[in-house]
Amino acid sequence: MNELTGKHVAAMFVFGFGIIIAVNLTLAWNAVHTFPGLEVKNSYVASQSFDADRAAQLALAWDAKAYLQANQLVLKITKGTEPVQPEILSAVFSRATSASADQIPEFSFEGTAFTAPVQAGPGNWNLRLVARAADGTLFQQRMIVAVSQ
Repeated sequence: MNELTGKHVAAMFVFGFGIIIAVNLTLAWNAVHTFPGLEVKNSYVASQSFDADRAAQLALAWDAKAYLQANQLVLKITKGTEPVQPEILSAVFSRATSASADQIPEFSFEGTAFTAPVQAGPGNWNLRLVARAADGTLFQQRMIVAVSQ
């Protein structure tokens, strides 16, 4: 059996800490690489009208729900029990942590709900919606769509 020397102990420390540093760098690179981006370009400017925008959106009294039915994304917007058909300005169906699987759904109104074909694997997805009411009020909401398979 070989004798344990200072060189062996130093090599074990370098090897052990080398693994730790390599794992940390890999995790940090993946965290930065998969970050989907900023919500707004300038948070100060966005904050100036936040309260008024929020009050106007709440005054619409809309309830929005999104879910998957087979390979169809279903978006129901209602006011009370009546369906609402706003103008959809933008919609992005994506993973919460990565922009690589982003999809822009092409919604069509089916009388009581909007539907669009999408490709979704299991897990949590987000639908980020911006719509405009007939009176010009913007409606913005992020809805979580859980997909189980």
